[in-house]
Amino acid sequence: MKTLMSLITALFATLIASSSFAQSPGTSPAVGTAPGGAAATAPTGQPNPEEMMKQMMEMSKLNENHKLLADMNGSWNYTIKMWMSPDPNAQPQQSKGTASRKSAMGGRYFTMDVTGKLQMPGEDGKMKDMQFKGMAIEGYDNVKKKFVSSWIDNMGTGIQYSEGTYDPASKTFTFSSEMEMMPGMKTPVREVLKMTDKDHMMMEWYETHGGQEKKTMEIAYTRAGKK
Repeated sequence: MKTLMSLITALFATLIASSSFAQSPGTSPAVGTAPGGAAATAPTGQPNPEEMMKQMMEMSKLNENHKLLADMNGSWNYTIKMWMSPDPNAQPQQSKGTASRKSAMGGRYFTMDVTGKLQMPGEDGKMKDMQFKGMAIEGYDNVKKKFVSSWIDNMGTGIQYSEGTYDPASKTFTFSSEMEMMPGMKTPVREVLKMTDKDHMMMEWYETHGGQEKKTMEIAYTRAGKK
């Protein structure tokens, strides 16, 4: 994703290049000029510094997609179901937790902190409750024209990155990503988040194994204080 820093770096690079050409008129290639006398494009065909700055500012503006994410800010309670057994008839594991969402960087990004408990096998092989912590950073990338998200938790050391779209008709976000829980074992993931209403949302998590997609997790969120 082109971040503000990358755009600023590119801008400075162009400014430096422009300055260098100005100091060596004998070896500089011809550059077209705009009506005001400014260069229309840099020698490489890239936008001139003024145009780059204009584009950079335009790409940094908030829009309705950021508003969609902002509407989910607040405190939530959730119930999670996980289908971890290879037995298709096995009942899912269930637990509860809380999530807190808030804006960052002037509403350009959104963070979510998750706390809960999961039933996981201990060193003795017996199932036990384990404290779960997770954190997401989400946003809408104006350059890619996609929703973007990264996720970390205390059950691993990797950072999971996903990109998604939004369907206004069904009020549903759909994200795609890839997990690599073990070296070389990459698993395609599809995440579907439906906004039932302003106080309820449902997330469904699908994994593809051996070419077959299967739902392995479901999380029902209710805004804190609501039923």
